[in-house]
Order: sequence, then structure tokens, then C-alpha cells
Amino acid sequence: MSDARLLVVDDEPDILSILVYQLSKEGFRVSTAVNGQSAIATAAEERPDLVILDLMLPGIDGYEVLKRLRQNEATASIPVILLTARREEEERLRGFEFGADDYVTKPFSPQELVFRVRALLRRTYAEPVTQSRRLKVGSVELERDAHRAFSDGVEIDLTPLEYRLLEVFLERRGRVQTRRQLLQAAWQTNAQIETRTVDMHVARLRSKLGDAGELLETVRGVGYRFRVPESEG
Repeated sequence: MSDARLLVVDDEPDILSILVYQLSKEGFRVSTAVNGQSAIATAAEERPDLVILDLMLPGIDGYEVLKRLRQNEATASIPVILLTARREEEERLRGFEFGADDYVTKPFSPQELVFRVRALLRRTYAEPVTQSRRLKVGSVELERDAHRAFSDGVEIDLTPLEYRLLEVFLERRGRVQTRRQLLQAAWQTNAQIETRTVDMHVARLRSKLGDAGELLETVRGVGYRFRVPESEG
């Protein structure tokens, strides 16, 4: 998706100019915002394919912007990459808990950001390379071609990370998955950010699944398992 629409949100003119130049050179269509209110309005109006969001914004900070994007049905599933000058693990965890899909720490290489943008777009929108286009366990079903998820026949609105997490659970149904395994498969990272990040996303996913959420079991002291209903066992 080299022609994807991106929204870049940063209040530092120098960084904004560099990002716009680099991303435009790579073929992306780029819109910008310099504060939280403008970012929220622009995202809702333009429905970009991906948002690059700085955390340190005047007025409404990046966390609040991310929270509001996830609360709005029109923007809830847009993938978001956070830009942060903070290296503390706590800050990264907080971003993931609010629904971020990836993060880049300042100072960063523009090429690194382009790589991460392409990787996230590919994971989010590209057609999966798999023989099975539909994946169904109990009342939960994925339509991989359309990147859609259903529970009891009703479509559920998932972020890219939530979708990938559910896909991993359904692919590995009946098998216990440790938090480390889930980080590697869904987050594609080995970072030392195990417990709260995974637990928060699993809890959010379980809630969105409704009654089918009971199939997503916690295995105490180990991790999680998506249980296969007895009728399919």
C-alpha cells in the first residue's frame, strides 16, 4: 500500500517536515495535524489508513487522542504508531494498553519509521498467505480476505492487534499459549513487556466477543487458551 493515506500528528515543525518529506517520497499520501483536537477531527473526517501519533502534544496529549480514536466507531480500527521521546517501559505499556499497534522512540531514523509503517500496513490490510480464508471456532469466525471478525453472526470491531491476537488464538485453538508466545505471534516482538500488555488486550478482546468470550480461558500461571466447544471436540 505505497499509496496509503497517512495522518502524521506532531507539534514539532522540524520533525513534521522530515516525516512528511520522507513518507511522501515513499509514495504515501500524507495529512498532518499539530495538536490533539485537530488530529481527532482529521482522523474522523479523512479515515486514514494509518496514524503516526506523537505522545507529547499541547492540550490533549497523545494518550487521550488514542483513547478517543479507539472510542469512535469511525476510527476505532485505524492502526496507530506512537512516537515517544520516553524510553521507559511503563510509557510503552501505557500506549499498548490504550490500543497502540506499534511505537518508535525518538530520536529515530526516518527509514526505520517507513519500515514500521509498511510492516503494519502489510499486517493490517494485505491478503493473508494461507489456504484457509475462513477460520471458525464455535460462534467466532474470521473472514481473512475481508479482514473481518464475527461473534454469534454479528461483526465485531477490532483493532489490528486485536484481530491478529484473535487469529492466533483461533489458529492455535485448544492449545495453551504463554504470554511470550502471544507477544511473538501477535506483536512480533520479544520485548520484556509481557504481563500487562497481553492481559489488557486479552481482556478487551474477551469483552468484544460477548458470550463467546467465555471460550477464551485464562490458564493460571501460564497464559491463555481458546477452548474448542464440546460440540466440535
